[in-house]
Amino acid sequence: MIIQTGMRTDIPAFYSEWFINRIKAGFVLVRNPYNPIQVTRYSLSPDVVDLISFCTKNPSPMLDKMDHLAPYGQYWFVTITPYEKDIEPNIPDKQKVMEDFKRLSDRVGVDSIGWRYDPILVDSQHSVQWHIGKFEEMAKNLSGYTKICVISFIDIYKKVEKNFPQARAVSHQDKMTIGKAFIEIAGNYGMTIRPCAEGTSLAPYGADCSGCMTVKTYETALHSNLAVPKRGKNQRNGECACLLGTDIGAYDTCGHLCRYCYANTDPDLVKENMRKHDPKSPFLLGNLNPEDIIHEADQRSWIDRQMRLDIF
Repeated sequence: MIIQTGMRTDIPAFYSEWFINRIKAGFVLVRNPYNPIQVTRYSLSPDVVDLISFCTKNPSPMLDKMDHLAPYGQYWFVTITPYEKDIEPNIPDKQKVMEDFKRLSDRVGVDSIGWRYDPILVDSQHSVQWHIGKFEEMAKNLSGYTKICVISFIDIYKKVEKNFPQARAVSHQDKMTIGKAFIEIAGNYGMTIRPCAEGTSLAPYGADCSGCMTVKTYETALHSNLAVPKRGKNQRNGECACLLGTDIGAYDTCGHLCRYCYANTDPDLVKENMRKHDPKSPFLLGNLNPEDIIHEADQRSWIDRQMRLDIF
């Protein structure tokens, strides 16, 4: 099975000590964000966890802890954008993040790491041409360290509307102009553009519109086939083809405080939650309560070990 760590918060950036403690303990408890007394206990044994998927904007705190992850397959998405502190107030220096990206790539391999340049927002300060120029600078820097760049355009969720009221949806024309330019630039540096939940409009120009966190992504990282149980599709604007679920994070705990974030409700709540974090707890946030109902997750390896005979 796949353990996700990054749909609700940035565990490598802020909770690496806690995460390694959970790896050592061999399990993690996850509270249902919509029914808090319902708790799921996930084993973190390599016998059932085939791959751990990370999404981060700062892998640095995990780089000296990578030996603990050696028994697992891994896939890392590292988001690196050229925005300044007015939009991404707590992201480290982008040049350092790119250097850390390279170190991480050298460690896990080029098939186990992808670059995310998202969300893309367009306004008077961040024009279409600004994005194209910045993207080329960054693609040149990261060339040879990944084969994939995932892009998406800002979605105006309710939380985004509250925390970033100036943000506006990107027009179709601007999406196409940026997308086509990025596809050409990425190709020049050995990368394929994968739009995230943006439909197939960029496919005729060379984009891979099959999704970003797909079964194929993980199979490529593992160099193995996966027999994934059938389940309902995870939808984002009706366009998401990714294998999500089984996320061990918690909402309202990401200290980056990016203004476009869909996972944080309010900066003050995030700061309060981060103060409450206990790196020794089985939960990322909080501890067991008397009324909690713990459910053991049904887990098994998805790696297909059946031998195949190809007949030509």
